[in-house]
Amino acid sequence: MAAAAPALTDYDLLLDIVKRRASVRRLKADPIPDGYIERILEMARWAMSGANSQPWEFIVVNDAQVKKDLFQAYVEYNQDFIYWMEQQREFELRHPSYQLTHDEAVQRQRLDQGWSQAPAVIAVLGDGRRQWGTVMGAMTYDRNQTHLTDGLANAETLVHLAAKALGLSTQHVTIHVPDPFKRILGVPDLIRLHDLIPIGYADVEPMTGVRRELDEYVHHDRYEMSKYMTNEQVIEYLYSLRKKTVPKYRQSYAGKDK
Repeated sequence: MAAAAPALTDYDLLLDIVKRRASVRRLKADPIPDGYIERILEMARWAMSGANSQPWEFIVVNDAQVKKDLFQAYVEYNQDFIYWMEQQREFELRHPSYQLTHDEAVQRQRLDQGWSQAPAVIAVLGDGRRQWGTVMGAMTYDRNQTHLTDGLANAETLVHLAAKALGLSTQHVTIHVPDPFKRILGVPDLIRLHDLIPIGYADVEPMTGVRRELDEYVHHDRYEMSKYMTNEQVIEYLYSLRKKTVPKYRQSYAGKDK
C-alpha cells in the first residue's frame, strides 16, 4: 500500500498563494459572490501597523459610473503624467507598460475600459493622524510618514492575498496624481488616497512572477559587499529584468499569444 502524501503545512499553503498571486490587468465583469469583499477586508483588518494605530480606511466601489470616472481620471491624469516621465528614459529601460504603447491589444485594454470593468474596486486610504499613536520619531526621521505608508502597504498585501485565496485576481494600481480621484470619491483633504485595487475573476491565463534568487540578496551576520551592486551593475540588472517582465505585463493585459 502506497504511503499517503504528507499533508500540506500552513507554510506550504501560504507560499502557494503568495507565488500564484500576480497583478492581472484584464478582469471579467462577472459578479463576485456575496460576502467575498467583506472577507477580504476582514483579512486586511488584521494587518500590522505602528503601535497598532490602524491608519487604513477603504472605499468599496461597485457603482459602474464611479468606476468609469475613476478609470477616466487614471487615463487622463495618472497615465498621461507617467507616460511623459517615461520618455526621459531609454526605451528598453522604461516601465514595461510603456514599452507596449504600440501593441494594439494592450492599448485597448489599458485605455478603453481597463479595470473599470472589474466588479469591485477598493480604494485604499490612510489617515495620517492615526499614526500619532506611534513614536514621534516615525514622523520626523529618515522617510516621510514611515509608519503610515508601511501600515497601508501591509493592509494592501493582505487584500491581494485574501483575494487570491478566494479564487479572485487583483491589480495593484498606484496613484501618482491623487487629487482627481479624491474629488470623485469625496475624500477629505487630510486623508491620503494611497492606491486602488480592482478585484474580479481573471480574464487571462495564470502567470508566474519573476523573482531574484535568495542568495543574491540575503546576507549573513553582516552586509556582504560581494553582493553590493555598482551603479553600472544596477543598470545592467534593469536591462535584464525588463526582458523578462515585458512579456509578463503583456500577458496580464492581453493574454497569451495564440
